[in-house]
Amino acid sequence: MNSSPAPATVQTSPHATKELQAWTSGTLGTIRLNRPRALNAMTLDMVRAMDRVLQDWAADSAVQAVVLYGAGERGLCAGGDIRAIASGTDEQAMEFWTAEYALNARVAAFPKPYVAVMDGVVMGGGIGVSGHAGIRIATERTTAAMPEVRIGFSPDCAGSLLLSGAPGELGTHLALTAGSMTGADAVLCGFADFYVPSGALADLLAALESAGSSAADAVAAFAVEPPTAPLAAEQEWIDECYTGGDVAAILQNLERHPAPAAAEAARAIRAMAPFSLGVALAALRAAAREPDLGTVLQRDLVMAERMIGRPDFREGVRARLLDRNEPQWNPARLDRVDPADVAWTLAL
Repeated sequence: MNSSPAPATVQTSPHATKELQAWTSGTLGTIRLNRPRALNAMTLDMVRAMDRVLQDWAADSAVQAVVLYGAGERGLCAGGDIRAIASGTDEQAMEFWTAEYALNARVAAFPKPYVAVMDGVVMGGGIGVSGHAGIRIATERTTAAMPEVRIGFSPDCAGSLLLSGAPGELGTHLALTAGSMTGADAVLCGFADFYVPSGALADLLAALESAGSSAADAVAAFAVEPPTAPLAAEQEWIDECYTGGDVAAILQNLERHPAPAAAEAARAIRAMAPFSLGVALAALRAAAREPDLGTVLQRDLVMAERMIGRPDFREGVRARLLDRNEPQWNPARLDRVDPADVAWTLAL
């Protein structure tokens, strides 16, 4: 998507910044995440600016719809700026997550059509500002994921709620393997509503300027039938293997299953943080039992505060994102994960 400045003829929001561009044109409010070199990862300043913009536009009768997209060709948003979060204090991390989850709730409750263009990479906090939108667009370039178990954390931004709503056990598979979805997978798993070819996005954005409250109809006019989702072909063995009551049982099922992809999934899971795996599975099961966004976000905030006090998160960021080597998890093995500690991490 175009990363040039907003046209001079439009009305720029007073809350816009270099990294969070926001303007109105016609009846449309546009938000563009503008850190393309960082895959539009969100900083605390960006989160706060976006929250203020949405507050203003919710009350502005001239704004009848909102669209969100990312600058550059690589993606909407790779998530929160994890390197910055991990390098700061626990208090600074909680300040970010508190603001981020409040923004996620505002997105979900936004009173006007909110169109999220999930083109390219959309992960973690990127899912938070798009996956809870009223109108979600995937493309052939979409790569969507909640890969937090790779870095000693757990799916947050109410990602567990979205994952728990995927067909069968697809969400469990994605959470524990840190697996990614294509655009077609995103539609199948309930992370997106429409599939629009990336080549049509510029024309769609132009159409949205005059669509007003009929934004969904405008998007539907550009949408096409998605191709067969790759995850659809895997669902049979995934549903068989991921019904276990804990991660150890799931791994046993995967390693016994004849499907080659099941063995690959088991290898992927064994590379993740053991404690994070336990928390992620418990969070998904809790979200399925109590599918209320507010409750899930409240639980995510509790989880974040308790996980940041453990060594795995900063170790995971160091190893996976900075030094590019194998993390030393604590505990190092699944059989040393205390279920009571997992339950406490999510307890409201």
